[in-house]
Amino acid sequence: MNRPLTLLTLASLSLLVPPAFSADTDLRVTRLALFNSGVGYFQCDATVGDNAAVELKFRTEQVNDIIKSLVVQDFDGGTIGSVGYASRDPIDRTLRSFAVDITGRPSLAQLLEQLRGEAVEISGSRGAKGMVVGVEKRKKPVGDSSIETEVVNVFTDGGVVQVEIAEIERLRFTNEKINSELRKALETLANSHDADKKTVRIEFLGKGNRRVRAAYLLETPIWKTSYRLVLGDAPERKPFLQGWATVENATEEDWNDVRLSLVSGRPISFRMDLYTPIYIPRPVEQLELYASLRAPEFAAGLVDRDDAGADGQFARRRRVSERLRAEMKAPGAPPAPAAAAIGGAGGRFNDALAESTTAGAEFMKLDLEGGGVASVAEAQEAGELFEYVISEPVSIGRQRSAMLPIVNQAVTAEKVSIYNPATHPRHPLNGLKLTNDTPLHLMQGPVTIFDGDVYAGDAKLPDLKPAESRLVGYALDLGTDVQVESKSHPASLVSLKIVRGVLWHRHKYVDERTYTIRNKVSRPRTVILEQPWSSEWKLVEPAEPYERAGGLLRFRVNVGADAVAMQPVRLEWVREEQVALLSMNSDALLWYVNSGAASDKLKAALNRAIELRQKMDQTAQAAAIAERRAADAAGEQGRVRENLKTLDRSSDSYRKQLAKFDQLETEIETTRKEAERLRGEEAAQRVALENYLAALEIE
Repeated sequence: MNRPLTLLTLASLSLLVPPAFSADTDLRVTRLALFNSGVGYFQCDATVGDNAAVELKFRTEQVNDIIKSLVVQDFDGGTIGSVGYASRDPIDRTLRSFAVDITGRPSLAQLLEQLRGEAVEISGSRGAKGMVVGVEKRKKPVGDSSIETEVVNVFTDGGVVQVEIAEIERLRFTNEKINSELRKALETLANSHDADKKTVRIEFLGKGNRRVRAAYLLETPIWKTSYRLVLGDAPERKPFLQGWATVENATEEDWNDVRLSLVSGRPISFRMDLYTPIYIPRPVEQLELYASLRAPEFAAGLVDRDDAGADGQFARRRRVSERLRAEMKAPGAPPAPAAAAIGGAGGRFNDALAESTTAGAEFMKLDLEGGGVASVAEAQEAGELFEYVISEPVSIGRQRSAMLPIVNQAVTAEKVSIYNPATHPRHPLNGLKLTNDTPLHLMQGPVTIFDGDVYAGDAKLPDLKPAESRLVGYALDLGTDVQVESKSHPASLVSLKIVRGVLWHRHKYVDERTYTIRNKVSRPRTVILEQPWSSEWKLVEPAEPYERAGGLLRFRVNVGADAVAMQPVRLEWVREEQVALLSMNSDALLWYVNSGAASDKLKAALNRAIELRQKMDQTAQAAAIAERRAADAAGEQGRVRENLKTLDRSSDSYRKQLAKFDQLETEIETTRKEAERLRGEEAAQRVALENYLAALEIE
C-alpha cells in the first residue's frame, strides 16, 4: 500500500540529504569598534546566493573569543545552518580514538604487537604473508657472543614464520580499514604541528541572493589618545586643543574602507577556555546485586529566604550640550579629507619647525587651528559608554598603525602655578586649569604643550567629561618661590561632661601654616596652593578654600609682578575621647578640676568623687598595712616555732620562746580580723563610689 509523503516525512527526508553549497564566499570586515578594555567588535558582511558556506580563519588562541561572542545573521529570509570548527581535543586522546594507537611514538615492534591477528605482507631478506601472531625477543649468535633481536611471528599457509624486524624492508597491512585508520592517525598528528590557524565554517541556507553578516569580539590593542595644546599668544585668543587617536591593526588582514568607532569606557571583558573539550571523571557503578550497602551522607538543609532585591540601575550619562554640538558644526573653512589631514598636517608642522630653526628664515607661527587638520570624529553615546564615530571609512594595512584626528577645537585654559610641597618643597609647577569645552569625552593621554610657539612641557590629561575642569602641570616654575612656616600648638582641653560614670573630654588640635609666595618675574602670577586635608579637620582661616579635591584643600592666591604675598591657613580638629571615672585616681581627677574646662557643677561633682576616692584609698591602705602586719607576725611565729624544736622544754629559754609564740598568735588573729574588717569597709566604699558616679549626668 502506497502511503502519501506528509510534510513531516519530507522534512525528515530533507535532514538526511545534505544541502548543496555554493562556492565559499568571502566575508569582509566592514565595521570595527575598538574598546579601552582590550577588545574589538568586528562586523563582516557579504552577499550570498542560495545555500552558501563562508569560512573565517583565526589564530588558535582567538577561537575562544569566537565561541563566546559570535553572532550570525541572514537578513533576507534565509536561515543559519551550522557553525563548525576543528576540534581541540588533546592530541593524545584523539590519537587513541583510532584503531591504530600511535601515541607515545611506538616502534614497529610495538605497532605489530597491538595489531595481533591482522593480515600483513612483509618484504625483505625474508618475506612472509599471513597474520601477525606476536612479537618476541630472542638471542642471535654473533661470533663468540650473542645479541638480542626482535622477531615477529607470522602465521602463514605453511605455518608460523619468524622474521627479524631489523630485516624488514617493507610491511603492508592487507586490511584496508587498518590502513585507513593508520593514515588518519598520521594525518591528525601532522595537522597538530600547524595548530596556529583554525577555520570557522558558517553555513547559510536559503534561496536567492541575500545579505548575511557575522560579528564577533577579538582581543585587540587598546586605542590610545595624545593631545597637542597651543596656548594663545593674546588674551583674546583661546588655547587650541588638537587630539589624535592611535589605532593599531594587529590582525592578519588589511582593513579596507572600514567604518571605525572608538569607544571610551571600560566594559568588563574576560577570556574563558570554551575551545578545549572538558571531560569530567565519572563514577564506576555496580549492579545492586554486587554492591555492598554504604552509609549515606545527607547535605545540610537550607533556610528558604528571598534575598532578591530590585535591580540597580546605572544612571545614564548626561547628554552632550546641543549648544556645544552647534558650535562644533558652525560654518567655517571646509575640512580636509581624513587621509590628507593625517599626512599633510605632519608635513606642514615639520616644515614650520625646520623653517623656524634655520638662521635668517622667517618665523612661522605654530597655528594648529589653521593647520589643515580637521576632526574626523563625531561624538555620540553608546549605551553607558561614549563613542567616537569616524566619519570617513578608514584603511589600515595588517600590522600597521594610524593616527586619526578626533579633536580640533579651541578650549578654555587659565595659566596658574600649582604648589604642592610633596612635588617640590620650594617651587610650584607651571600649570593650567583646563576646561573641556568640546562635546567629547576626552580620554586620558599625554598632552604636549606649546607656549609662545615653543615647546613648554608635557602633561597628563585625565579623563574629562564635557564642561569638566581639571588642573594639569607641565613644567617647574623657577620664577616663583614658596616657603611654608608651621606653628606648633599643644592640644588644649575645650569641654568636659559626665555621663553615667564616664568622663567625656574634647581636645582641640590646631594645624597652622603660613605660605609666603615670592614672584620673581615682571608679570602677575596666580598660585594654587595644595594642602593635605581630611574630613576631621575644620578650616578656620580662610573661611572657604578655592577648591576641595580628594584629600586636598586648594587655595588661590594672586601675586603681583615682583611682589610677595602671604596666605595663612588654620585647621582645627576637635577630638572627643572618654574614660571611666572609676579607673582614675585622685590626682587625675584633680587635674580635670583645675583644667579650666570644667563647669562649677562638674567641679563639685569631681571634688565629691575625689573625697570618696581618697576615703576608699585610705581604707585600702589601712587594710594593706594590717595584712602586712599579719604576714610579718606569721613569719616571726614560724621562726619561733623552729627555735622551740631545738630548745629543752624545761629551760627558761624554751618558756620565753613559748610565751612569744602565744603573743604572736594573738597578734596574727587580731590583725587578720582588722584587715578583713577594713577590706569589707573598702568594698562598701567602692560600691558607694560606683553608685555615685553612675548617677552623674553633667554637661
